[in-house]
Amino acid sequence: MKIKLKSFRAEPDRKLKLKHHETCLPPLYDSDEEYEKLLGDSIGELSELQNLLYAHGRYSLLLIFQAMDAAGKDSAIKHVMSGVNPQGCQVYSFKQPSAEDLAHDFLWRTTRCLPERGRIGIFNRSYYEEVLIVRVHPEILQKEPLPAELFEDEDLWKGRYRSIRDFEAHLVRNGTRVLKFYLHLSKTEQKKRFLARLGSPDKNWKFSRADLVERKLWDEYMDAYEKAIEETSTEEAPWYVVPADDKKNARLIISAAIIDTLKSLDMDYPTLSAARKAEYAEIKKQLEK
Repeated sequence: MKIKLKSFRAEPDRKLKLKHHETCLPPLYDSDEEYEKLLGDSIGELSELQNLLYAHGRYSLLLIFQAMDAAGKDSAIKHVMSGVNPQGCQVYSFKQPSAEDLAHDFLWRTTRCLPERGRIGIFNRSYYEEVLIVRVHPEILQKEPLPAELFEDEDLWKGRYRSIRDFEAHLVRNGTRVLKFYLHLSKTEQKKRFLARLGSPDKNWKFSRADLVERKLWDEYMDAYEKAIEETSTEEAPWYVVPADDKKNARLIISAAIIDTLKSLDMDYPTLSAARKAEYAEIKKQLEK
């Protein structure tokens, strides 16, 4: 299966209207059995590429997941990365910032969690919250201990977008590849998933009354996502707008984008010098005795 990733990629320097992007596509699979095979093949290929990334040790990969509630971020991470060696992968979920976080610039708390060379880092939500939820809820911004003149600066958001672009460009220049996924869920599908959570005792814990508060601000969030994505999707750190009403489709698209990026890197397994090969040959002889 060959997925046309370009159709999901937000082009740099272009206006973005999420209403023009589908939240649901025809299945990329003909049956559940075919889906399992396609995902299994992707997981196997991703596992091999992750081993190569770890052995090569000169690149790292940062995956960022953003979405409205119930879009399937957790399940996408769980299924797509299920074959990856845990020693070579780190997952961080960013919630409400602490007092220590707020005492620093908005990139500080996530910068500390960046993946080392040879590893894959996954951010379940990220520094993008500072131009999403904070933009939708200006009262949060007022609580941040910023210089007073910044609150009157109309270019505050443009400054944050620029900081993000510069930060991600810096990461790429130093060997970290950055992929960003916005799981594009419809409001109708979100309602359906909320009702499923309320109707299943084993899923009740996933629901919060705050989810309804945020749902009422749907249009404001769509506007914030549009601005964030169009301002920060670049050639070196692209955004993918992934249709998320069908979780299986979303997982296949996400895995294809990750594999495509890893395959684009110039990586090789380390080669042994002649002296090291001779040393290993001698050790092998000793072990065989």
